[in-house]
Amino acid sequence: MKNKNARCVAASLALLVLDACAPKPPPGWSGYAEGETVYVAAPVAGRVATLNVAAGDTVQAAQPLFTLDATLERAADAEAQARALSAQAQAEDTDKGRRREELAVSQAQLRQAITQAEQARAELRRREGLAQQGFIAPAQVDDQALAHQQAQARVNELQAALATAKLPARSDQRESARALATAAQSSRAQTEWKLQQTQQVAPSNAAVTDVFYRPGEWVEAGQPVVALLPPANRKARFYVPQTELGSLKMQQQVRLQCDGCGAPIAAKITFIAAQAEYTPPVIYSNEQRSKLVFLVEARPVDAKDAERLHPGQPLDVLSP
Repeated sequence: MKNKNARCVAASLALLVLDACAPKPPPGWSGYAEGETVYVAAPVAGRVATLNVAAGDTVQAAQPLFTLDATLERAADAEAQARALSAQAQAEDTDKGRRREELAVSQAQLRQAITQAEQARAELRRREGLAQQGFIAPAQVDDQALAHQQAQARVNELQAALATAKLPARSDQRESARALATAAQSSRAQTEWKLQQTQQVAPSNAAVTDVFYRPGEWVEAGQPVVALLPPANRKARFYVPQTELGSLKMQQQVRLQCDGCGAPIAAKITFIAAQAEYTPPVIYSNEQRSKLVFLVEARPVDAKDAERLHPGQPLDVLSP
């Protein structure tokens, strides 16, 4: 019996020695997967016209998600476009003189005035000659001289009017017209943007996690219609005891393991909490319970691997 006990003690000591010499497994922590949902909403209110996705679908970037009824936005955009064209035309008109037809009228009036002035000059010379011969009184010469002056003044007036008609509007009027045209174009840009926002597309590749409205329902501006979960928004959250926190740093690689996930998922640490907290109830570990821990987050390196994580799924996080 003593020999048997001695052999048992020797075997136990050998196992202890082998266990002490075996390499220690890498440190690991318990955690869970979490997803940061992207809520897609339109910045304008309207009735849902079309819904292109359903919960559980996978969408690609720029793929249409839903469309709101845009009857009001199209009408407002058409009005703003017409106002912008009108303001632009008025601004361009201030850079021009009068129309060719209007200039033709002024030129005809000028030619008529020149003819009348020449006739008045000829009549003045004739009367001056008659007055020198004593056939008419000097007063008649004075009257004709006044008529000639008036005819010449009319010529000068029409020449100035014709030159003015060829000039553009005053500089302050042109600046005012250009400012109105710019304001009209800005208003058109706003209505065009609102019209474009009635149709929303996926901002990136993602999985559709929920749909909140159906065709025919009214949606307020900014109210989410579709919820998306992009692969880049899936991450692991785990809690590290304060005694092991010093071994971790930002961008450090870790491995994520979960039931049914297959091969471990390579990830990098992207967040380390600045303050400690107590182990949350979701972590069912007697060793970690009631210990001071720090929240750490890690994101998969490969987006394809991230799709293997499902929010709420328990994870084991291991150091490489």
